[in-house]
Amino acid sequence: MIHDSNLLSDTLNTEFQPLTPLERLKRLREKVTGRIVFTTSLGLEDQMLTHLIFAHDVKIEVVTLDTGRLFPETYEVWRQTEEKYGKRIHAKYPQSAALEELIEDQGIDGFYYAKEFRLTCCGARKIEPLGRALEGATAWVTGLRGDQSQNRLSMPFVSYETGKKLIKANPLLDQSRERIAHFNDDVGVPVNALHAKGFLSIGCAPCTRAIQPGESERAGRWWWEDDTKRECGLHVPDSTTVSEGAGI
Repeated sequence: MIHDSNLLSDTLNTEFQPLTPLERLKRLREKVTGRIVFTTSLGLEDQMLTHLIFAHDVKIEVVTLDTGRLFPETYEVWRQTEEKYGKRIHAKYPQSAALEELIEDQGIDGFYYAKEFRLTCCGARKIEPLGRALEGATAWVTGLRGDQSQNRLSMPFVSYETGKKLIKANPLLDQSRERIAHFNDDVGVPVNALHAKGFLSIGCAPCTRAIQPGESERAGRWWWEDDTKRECGLHVPDSTTVSEGAGI
């Protein structure tokens, strides 16, 4: 067992390359001691990973961040998933005091008026709950794909997050959306009904729309902002500020 986290992440990053997503999850669980957390947004990619974890009994905790502004269809696929696998998707919620302060300051949909407001909302509804979800964890699994955006294209399979003090693994980094969709269809994984309506990347309901023909996959997220890096900050590199980084 390798005890140096940086060395372990480098080793896993190399080992992940020829493996399947399931093999990557199993290798991560084999090599990393302690608690491993997978945070799911209940989207297409995350549903594939949830299936692999639940169906193969990989000892990885599945957690979702319920912002309080999700689509009804997202809650529906959450319910369907728990019913299918007979296992719990654990939830983390925003702190009530922080939400009360946020809405008192910005109004109910203040994020439409300034990027600063939107980032503050993401901070209260996603970033802070993520911190609690990962508290005490040794590794964090995500459903990021490299071809989702330019920001994600350069990400490694596995890295060490010095700020969070844990290993971050992206088992689907080299998978295409089409390949994941075929997998989910073939094995009967529950998927969000909004995907079939043009919602390729699904987040909070007020901040997500269906994409138009020719638009990029994540064009429907925070579409009113001019910045091409429209992200929430969940996957910000340690040297990057929330306003500059990548999110889910």
